[in-house]
Amino acid sequence: MKTFLKSAFAALVVALTFSPVMAAGVSPTEVSGTKTVTAAEAKALFDKGAIFVDVRKNSDWDAGRVPEAEHLELKKVFTQGSFGKIAKVDDPIVIYCNGEKCLRSSKACIKSVAWGYKNIYYFRDGFPAWKSAGYPTE
Repeated sequence: MKTFLKSAFAALVVALTFSPVMAAGVSPTEVSGTKTVTAAEAKALFDKGAIFVDVRKNSDWDAGRVPEAEHLELKKVFTQGSFGKIAKVDDPIVIYCNGEKCLRSSKACIKSVAWGYKNIYYFRDGFPAWKSAGYPTE
């Protein structure tokens, strides 16, 4: 029994130590205060006139984007003031980046909710999923 407990404790320590490392670099599946949307759901929001906010770096933006998206590069331009210039707190807003290995959209969603925005859609799969679905790009 003592050996079993030592083994179970060791397994628990390994799991707790390495789980965060394995998850590093992968965006969360949900962001509190937002609704996570698929590419099809993002497209439906696009068709209804939702504001799309692209938080990718400039070179990614230049390579292609969702038509009429607003570009607020997360690390240089995304602020409460810049966000407030493009959207009101109740506007439907879809925030995207480069998919699950990109953390920019989750960080932008967290900030926008903290600023009081109420209708934020977290498009976790981002531009790669949009493009793969064959939706329009510019």
